[in-house]
Amino acid sequence: MNSPVSSPALPTYADVVAAHERIAPFVHRTPVLTSAYLDALTGASLFFKCENFQKAGAFKARGASNAVFGLSAEQAGKGVATHSSGNHGLSLSYAAGRRGIPCTVVMPRTAPQAKKDAVKGYGGRVVECEASTSSREAVFAEVVAETGAEFVHPYNDPRVIAGQGTCSRELVEQVEGLDAVIAPIGGGGMVSGTCLTLSPIAPGIRIYAGEPEQADDAARSFRAGHIIADDSPETVADGLKVPLKELTWHFVKNHVTDILTAGEDEIVAAMQLVWKRMKIVIEPSSAVPLAAILRNPDIFRGKRVGVIVTGGNVDLERLPWGRS
Repeated sequence: MNSPVSSPALPTYADVVAAHERIAPFVHRTPVLTSAYLDALTGASLFFKCENFQKAGAFKARGASNAVFGLSAEQAGKGVATHSSGNHGLSLSYAAGRRGIPCTVVMPRTAPQAKKDAVKGYGGRVVECEASTSSREAVFAEVVAETGAEFVHPYNDPRVIAGQGTCSRELVEQVEGLDAVIAPIGGGGMVSGTCLTLSPIAPGIRIYAGEPEQADDAARSFRAGHIIADDSPETVADGLKVPLKELTWHFVKNHVTDILTAGEDEIVAAMQLVWKRMKIVIEPSSAVPLAAILRNPDIFRGKRVGVIVTGGNVDLERLPWGRS
């Protein structure tokens, strides 16, 4: 895992521009929504970039589509494979299905059933593993040895990061005068894509990341100055349990202003607020940025803030506030 050949090259903003053109037929240009109630509550002007309305229900359709449709015919012939807690896996299955190639996804057995079902619904194959990074990577190695498929990493992949960068490229076209953008952080693919896009075209915009307190390895890495990886953190934000890798760490350490954490109750409360006040379905991971804003109002008060809502794939049988 640590050998030099395993470290892919850094993507550039030119890769984002190329990705935007490549994936345009396969993804939505998602809307930006506002809420007067949440503006009043936070003291900021919030602009929610709603990737919960994206193909496959999450921003990861962008990076997955860029990777799949950038493959040569020879590479595509063997199919693609990945490990994922859900959204990247189902997004890769979506993209592979659009191209007509096989897709295998290694998923924690504890991943939401809705996400497992979505992978299968898009034609992908699910192989389950234990809920730890070490188990995920070990089982995945077996899958690649068996299939010879092209590995599309959920976030430590320049093709994926460039694809995710298209989200903030749209956001700055849709909303003028942003002071800051905040996105959830787990492995850091969306945050890295945001940095990749905004640092050259809107360097005045501050970039923040929101992270669960119970899975705060990125925040601790940021403060320590090197990657700290937790193997199996427990948080309601199931999409944010994975650690940073070398590519995403590069963008985080060089371009992120701060990583702000939120507690489990705060994440659930923020999720409920969005459901109730904005009438849209978001998953717990997507609620972390709003929870972080509510915990740190002084940072954002009076500012125009882009909030990236990363996905809306929720298991309706296991909502974090219980069954009604």
